[in-house]
Amino acid sequence: MRILEGIEENFRFMVLEVSKQVGSALLVVERPDPDRIKRIESRDDYIDNLKSVIENACWGRIHGSRDGNKRTLDLVRAANIININLERIADYAVNIVSQVQYLTDPLFIRRYDYRDAFLDVDKALGLVFPALTRQDVRLALRICRAEFSLDDRFKAAFDAILADLRRGESPENAISSFNIFRYLERMGDALLNIGEAVIFAALGEKLKIHQYQALQDSLAHGGEDIPLSPGDFSSIWGTRSGCRIGRVEDHGPRSKGVLFKEGNAEKLAKEKENIERWQRLAPGLPPGIQAFQTDGDSASMLLEYLGGCNFQEVVLTADREIVENACFLITQTVGAVWEQTLVREPVATDFMAQMRARLGDVFRLYPGFARGPKTLCGLAVRSVPDLIEAATEAEKGLCAPFSVFLHGDFNLNNIVYDHTAQRIHYIDLHRSHQGDYALDAAVFLASNFRLPVFETRLRQRIQLVMDRFLEFVRAFAAEQGDATFEARLTFGLARALATSARFEVNRAFAQELFLRGLYLLERLAARAGRPFAGMAFPDAVLVY
Repeated sequence: MRILEGIEENFRFMVLEVSKQVGSALLVVERPDPDRIKRIESRDDYIDNLKSVIENACWGRIHGSRDGNKRTLDLVRAANIININLERIADYAVNIVSQVQYLTDPLFIRRYDYRDAFLDVDKALGLVFPALTRQDVRLALRICRAEFSLDDRFKAAFDAILADLRRGESPENAISSFNIFRYLERMGDALLNIGEAVIFAALGEKLKIHQYQALQDSLAHGGEDIPLSPGDFSSIWGTRSGCRIGRVEDHGPRSKGVLFKEGNAEKLAKEKENIERWQRLAPGLPPGIQAFQTDGDSASMLLEYLGGCNFQEVVLTADREIVENACFLITQTVGAVWEQTLVREPVATDFMAQMRARLGDVFRLYPGFARGPKTLCGLAVRSVPDLIEAATEAEKGLCAPFSVFLHGDFNLNNIVYDHTAQRIHYIDLHRSHQGDYALDAAVFLASNFRLPVFETRLRQRIQLVMDRFLEFVRAFAAEQGDATFEARLTFGLARALATSARFEVNRAFAQELFLRGLYLLERLAARAGRPFAGMAFPDAVLVY
């Protein structure tokens, strides 16, 4: 596919000019020449102008065209990203020749391996135009790997320069040499951005090089050693888990597609362990693991792609009958798991510790929420820190009489409802653990209440779901003779509502969440020194 008319020709000139600048910078490093330095510096203005021409053409094509073809627009966006990074490489070339002028001994830098670093950059630049015009991922990977090579060369040069500095070997020349290598290393960073832009042009999704390699390796490990094509991978956004998640479409009749997850190795290893435990407890409840591998501090996993939709979609879009059915399946599934995993040993709560750990993020977004002590009509109102301290004191000694195996992050987006199969699934299970069921109950209820929708009909739908779940969890507590459940639920919802404000950009609604959490803390602090048995959770807190 050709890039658009008015971009391709100038883009080719841009690559050639930047390559020329890098080559000229190498000549200056080897044989400093004031005239050549001036030509490099003056040529930089032409490159800046060329960058502006290409940038204007790209934005004009994106915003001014009626052609809504995503592949074409992705290609133009990638060209613009590459254009910006090419100009950065040219700037680094100018920075390098500026540093050469500080070398009191032009031969000093020859003790370090600078030439191969320049050659790495030159070879990668030679791949840029064909990589983009062909959307060639293999060439893109070669461009990206230039960054790895340049990092290694920078580290070797840094160690050698540091050794020379320790021996007192011409500090001014050593530091100037270091700066030259630092700009070469930054050229590598720009080349990495260029290679990843080509991958974006080819796949239509932004993937870091390590994510693309992890995806390819995971597919190969799972028996799907097939090159990815445009549309094969689609990101699933909206997660706060810190992992990259996306769906890989099926490659034939054997598969319905897989879910690819890449992120922190420790976190994904814990999720893998939890999924395997969930499979033993309730086969089919979590997605099946098709492949898992680690690479240093990161890991990747291929999971079975589950049919259906997340429960939040059901709550907001489905008919009432379907919502009722989904609520029934959820409560039946949760109840069965809790009964199966119940261990009759007390477990201490730590809701206030969780709250303190998250409040900093709330106050960074809304500093005004961190109120100080006040007096209202002669009545003293505690500051937020004092209130939390009082509630923390009240929580001491509070225990659940038994534990169950928890989801650990039981919000609406982590429950998948399959209407056809009449079952639910759990996803995002890295926080699963044995603990107090009031935690999962509080998270589920808060994730409903904090949905930022305000239409009366939808709020009634949300209220229905919360009411059904409260009925279920209260019945479970009564069956198990749990006298302090309502108090622990109050602690859990105080924590969940108040700290949910950190996710809400609508200040008025964020304040609603936060103040309702504080109201629950006031009730809990008032119980200090008295038994929590028989305390009732105020249902009105969940009515909006």
